[in-house]
Amino acid sequence: MNTIKKLGLLGGMSWESTVSYYQAINRGVNARLGGLHSAPLLISSVDFAHIEQLQHKGEWDKTADILIREAKHLEHAGAKAILICTNTMHKVAANIEQNITVPLIHIADATGHALQQNKVRKVGLLGTRFTMEQAFYSSRIEEGFGIEVVIPNAQQRETIHKIIYEQLCKGVICVDSRNAYIEIINTLAAEGAQGIILGCTEIGLLIQQNHTNVTLYDTTAIHASAAVDFALDP
Repeated sequence: MNTIKKLGLLGGMSWESTVSYYQAINRGVNARLGGLHSAPLLISSVDFAHIEQLQHKGEWDKTADILIREAKHLEHAGAKAILICTNTMHKVAANIEQNITVPLIHIADATGHALQQNKVRKVGLLGTRFTMEQAFYSSRIEEGFGIEVVIPNAQQRETIHKIIYEQLCKGVICVDSRNAYIEIINTLAAEGAQGIILGCTEIGLLIQQNHTNVTLYDTTAIHASAAVDFALDP
């Protein structure tokens, strides 16, 4: 009898990408175990409108309080590990880790391992303005894995950020936005990036590998794969 560890997902940021997590983890478990196997999951899906307002006000401690409370609920309900189903909110990952006793599977660590396996030394990062401009994400990749992280210029960062919040978080997929992202990706590649981190869990809804010759690292897929490894590890 296969024992699958129960995972707790902090989702809803946005719910569009949480759907992708749910699918990827279940498909990953089924691919490994076959039959009718699926993943035992607990999901706490928050109201993103409140989180987004606090983000843009810079009130990160208040966002941490919300996610700490939800993470504790997931742990008490039986989760053996916690995933924050968003890159940006890993800004408060340490706050959450300090308040739970089960592991937190960190999205940047999973991504760093994937880059390291492919011997990437320089990588471009797309994400929300918070993820691209603040050190909590890029420094973890650089210091933990010895990989240089480069970001788009200010105007490009604003474009990326706006498309995430005004379109992707609402499930809106626009060809013009895809083309804008591809242009930015090509610019980073021309500047020496060996691959591109899709460092917002919604970006994978817009850009897939078939849209560009530049190697993409979809953090949603990578994070979900790390979760499957944890769930199935004896």
